[in-house]
Amino acid sequence: MCATKLCEDPEVDLRQIPLVALNVSVRRRLSLYLNPRCTVAADWTTVAESMDFEYLEIKNFETSKNPTLMILEVWEARSTNATVGKLLDILEASERRDIVEELRPLIDVDVKKYLERQSEPPVQVPEVDSCVTRAEDRHITMGDEMFDAFICYCQSDFQFVHEMIEQLEKTDYNLKLCVFDRDVLPGSCVWTITAELIEKRCKRMVVVISDEYLRSDACDFQTKFALSLCPACVSLWPPGARSKRLIPVVYKTMSEPFPSILRFLTVCDYTRPCTQGWFWSRLAKALSLS
Repeated sequence: MCATKLCEDPEVDLRQIPLVALNVSVRRRLSLYLNPRCTVAADWTTVAESMDFEYLEIKNFETSKNPTLMILEVWEARSTNATVGKLLDILEASERRDIVEELRPLIDVDVKKYLERQSEPPVQVPEVDSCVTRAEDRHITMGDEMFDAFICYCQSDFQFVHEMIEQLEKTDYNLKLCVFDRDVLPGSCVWTITAELIEKRCKRMVVVISDEYLRSDACDFQTKFALSLCPACVSLWPPGARSKRLIPVVYKTMSEPFPSILRFLTVCDYTRPCTQGWFWSRLAKALSLS
């Protein structure tokens, strides 16, 4: 085994190769090994701990259909240490050499393809500069600006989101909302871009709660990722609620129970006729706080 060097080219240090080099087939194969909970061998939870995820984050990942894929996406989005070599180090330290031996040929193929793509000259005219590759500067939204809030919503609730845009952006409140279907450019990994927007580009997050929200994997990921950004916050407040200031919004009657993970947060309730008159001003004020 060639440890963290490319077997066909020992000059290539896999610790310098970003995790994005790994294709879907390798990630799926890795999930087949790590997703099953196992008492005799390290599973995805052990790997997640080695990636510096906190206990609450790991418990939240348990609700995902593919927790291995999820931790790879989140780790890749928020850590500069997310490299192919580091992943191999983690698997070795977790005593999962069986996985390394099985996947190493596929990993080497992916890395070679990645290096070949990187060595190809960019397709551009002389007047156009090469694009900046740093994650914080790459173009993932229409204007690449900072947002006052990321809006977590389901497609079935988009009519209310449109009303939110009309009330908060096109009035004197002059807030800037990040609405995924409107602002995010196509062609990028959904989970990676979502994590980057929530963590680095949005000051707060508005969660539109509905029965459909409770059945949405995307909304589940967005909410739990935002809550995980401040794992040190304890007591009755969900981790991340203070730093990211999540604001739950209910705009229609629900038949399902309110999500327990958000039950300690003050809700902005549009369903109560007696409070509708100041609903938008309260929400705007919450989004404008420094």
